[in-house]
Amino acid sequence: VLPACLLLALLLLAPALSTHQEKTIINLDVGELCLQSAQCRSGCCHRENGLSLARCAPKAAEAQECSPKSIYGVYYKCPCERGLTCDADKSIVGSITNTDFGVCRDPRD
Repeated sequence: VLPACLLLALLLLAPALSTHQEKTIINLDVGELCLQSAQCRSGCCHRENGLSLARCAPKAAEAQECSPKSIYGVYYKCPCERGLTCDADKSIVGSITNTDFGVCRDPRD
């Protein structure tokens, strides 16, 4: 009888445990540790410098510093909020040396 009760308890708890695990991997809130921007609700996994831990951060607003979207998934400056563009040096040298920062601008202005 005990194994049947244990099995029933595991079946009932499995969805709750699964949801908790997914929360630790995706849909992370601002301030939570991340490895890739795809994990963050905001879409920006940000680090202060090469030695710091990356954390989810809000996207850059108009007139704030930004980075163009990259394939790396972790940013020193977050990409712009929806509807804004990052006016930055988009050369290959800028992306290699990590100096391709710019400022968020509204393209309609």
